[in-house]
Amino acid sequence: MKKSLLLLALCALVFVNCTQNKESLETTFKRIDQEVLSNSKAYATLGEATSTIGHRLTGSENGAKAEEYAYNLLKSYGFDNVKYAPFEVETWMRGDIELEIGGLNKRSYETYSAVSLAHSPVAADIDLEIVDMGNGLEADYEAKPGAVEGKIALVYIGVLPGSPEGTSNLHRSEKTSLATKNGAKGIIIINQVDGGVLLTGTASVTGGLIDIPAVCIGKEDGIALKETLVKTRKRAKIKMSNTSDQIKARNVIATIKGSELPDEKVIVGGHLDSWDLAEGAIDNGIGSFAVLDMARTFKALNLKPKRTIEFIMFMGEEQGLLGSRAYVKKALEDGSIDQVKYVMNQDMSGNPRGFNAGGRQEAESFFNEVGIKIKAIDSTFFTNANSNGAGLHSDHQSFMIHGIPYTSPNSNLDRSIYGCYHSDCDDFNLVNEEHIRNNVRFSSMMLYALADAQELPAKRLSDAETKAFLEGNGLKLKLQIGGDWRWED
Repeated sequence: MKKSLLLLALCALVFVNCTQNKESLETTFKRIDQEVLSNSKAYATLGEATSTIGHRLTGSENGAKAEEYAYNLLKSYGFDNVKYAPFEVETWMRGDIELEIGGLNKRSYETYSAVSLAHSPVAADIDLEIVDMGNGLEADYEAKPGAVEGKIALVYIGVLPGSPEGTSNLHRSEKTSLATKNGAKGIIIINQVDGGVLLTGTASVTGGLIDIPAVCIGKEDGIALKETLVKTRKRAKIKMSNTSDQIKARNVIATIKGSELPDEKVIVGGHLDSWDLAEGAIDNGIGSFAVLDMARTFKALNLKPKRTIEFIMFMGEEQGLLGSRAYVKKALEDGSIDQVKYVMNQDMSGNPRGFNAGGRQEAESFFNEVGIKIKAIDSTFFTNANSNGAGLHSDHQSFMIHGIPYTSPNSNLDRSIYGCYHSDCDDFNLVNEEHIRNNVRFSSMMLYALADAQELPAKRLSDAETKAFLEGNGLKLKLQIGGDWRWED
C-alpha cells in the first residue's frame, strides 16, 4: 500500500514538474523566430524546385517530380512518417488554340493572341457572333435576356470601371457557368492586367470538362474589341484541341503527433501544383514551400504541441481543389473528419501583417491575442492587422463547407507580382526571400499557438450551422453555381 502511494506521489510530482517546466508561448515564439531567421530553407528549396522541375501541373511528369521532391525534402528534415495520399481523377491538359475575329460577312479575320482556359472541351471548332456581356454577372444577363443564345459571350474578368457601386464579382469559372446557362456556345474572357498578359486557370466550377470553349485575351485587345462592338457586330472563330485523361496524383503528408490530444488534428496545407505556363513560383510556390519550411522548423526545434499537426502538400488545387476534395472525401468515409479541428491555408501567402479568422467572429480575440505576442517579436513587419472573412476557391473551401474552421495569413506582398497570376511571367524572379521567410516565422508561431491552445478559437459547425454560416457570408450562390451547395431549399 505504501509503495502504491509513493508511486502515485512520484507520478504526481513528475506531472507537476513537467507542467511547470513547459516553456511560455513567448519563449517558443522566440525560438521559432531565431530558427527561421538563421536556417530557413524555403527560398532556396523553391529556387531549386523551379529550376530543376519547372511547372508543377497535376497529372504531368513535372507534377509527379514535384510530389517526389516534397516527399524527399520532408524525409531529409527528419520526418519518418511522410506518406503519399494518392487519388485518381479525370483532369485536363492544354493543347493547341486558334482565335480569329472578324466581321459578320466572314470575309476577313484577324488573329488574336489567346490562351485556352482549363477544362475547355477536348475539341472545339466554332464560328459565331460575339456579344459583349460586360462583367458577365447575373445582372448583365438579366439586362439582355437571350442575347447570347447560340453566340459567344465577351466578358471582363474583373469588375469594369463605371459598374454600379457595390458590384460583387464572380470567379472566371462562375462567369463561364453563367454564360453556358444562358445559352452561350463560347466565352472570351478579357484579362485585367496591362501589357497583353494572358491568364490561364480553370473555367470549370466542378473540375470536370465544360460544354463550351473558354479563352482569355489580353486587356488591350479586349477593351478595343468592346469598343468596336459598340458600332460593329463581330464574330469569332475559336478552334482548340485539349486532352482530358484519368490521372493519378498524390498529396504529400508529414505528421507531428500531438503530445496530449493526438486524435485532434490541425492541418496546415498549401497546394504544391501550378499551371503549366510558367514556374508557379508565386502561385503557389511561396505558400507550399513555406509549409515545407514550417515542417522543418517544428522538427528542428522538436516542437510537440498538444494536438497533432499535419503538414500537407495538396495537388490539383488549380484544376478544381482536387487534392483537398479527395482528402475530405476519404475523411468523411472513414470518420476521421471528426479529428480535423482547424485548417491553416497557405495560398500565395507571404510577409503576413496578421491573420484571417475565416468568418468566425468568436475566433477574433484568439488571433488578436496571439498576434500581440507575435508583434512583440517583430513589429516592423507584423502589425497584427487581422481580418475576418470567408471566401472560396482555395483548399480551405473543401473543409469549410463541412463546418471546419480555418485561418490564413493576411499577406503583404509586392502588388506588382499579381499581374503575373496564372500567367507566363510567374517565375522565381518574383519571389522576395524576406517575404517568404517572414511567412514561415509568423505562420509557424500562429500554427503552434493553435495546436497547443487549451481551447481552440472556433469549433466545427453542425450541418445547419454551416448552411447558415455560408449564407451569412454571401457564398450560397457561388457554391450553387459550383455544384458545392449541399442543401435543398
